[in-house]
Amino acid sequence: MPYRWLQVKGDPSVREFLFQQSRQTSLFDEHLDQVHQIIYQLFTLKGAFHVKAHYASSQLTCWFYDEPFSYKVYVKEEVLEPSFIEGFPDINYEKRRPRVGQTRIQPVLDEFKRLRFTDEQIYLRNASLHRINGMIGMNFSCDGSHYIEHDEFFQRLTEFGYI
Repeated sequence: MPYRWLQVKGDPSVREFLFQQSRQTSLFDEHLDQVHQIIYQLFTLKGAFHVKAHYASSQLTCWFYDEPFSYKVYVKEEVLEPSFIEGFPDINYEKRRPRVGQTRIQPVLDEFKRLRFTDEQIYLRNASLHRINGMIGMNFSCDGSHYIEHDEFFQRLTEFGYI
């Protein structure tokens, strides 16, 4: 994937009815700080190098360093179980020198939260971070998708206030 901002417009019928819809509160919305803490731990302690949070449907799709060709899907209450994170082995892939350092993960998640809650009609539906290649993927309620390198994402935050 080229390291540039790629915006893809989706289904025109979704955009046509954009202002007739509003964000519905999901289970992940009700526990978003906890969900983001779990994602942070998956990245820093449990070997996840790519995590996609599906906020509207309350699911996580994860790729792990020890099984990079398979993804795992975790849904709703399963993610919020107190023992969820302990079910994963400790895996460290920092020797791989991910493009997104550990100190940059939380600021990305904070921006995902802002984009989820800033507007009731134009909001983040799902978002992903790939630590090794540094890419962020986002899909919005207007059915627009964005793929952007994490450093450029931080440089262009004002452009993501309203799509």
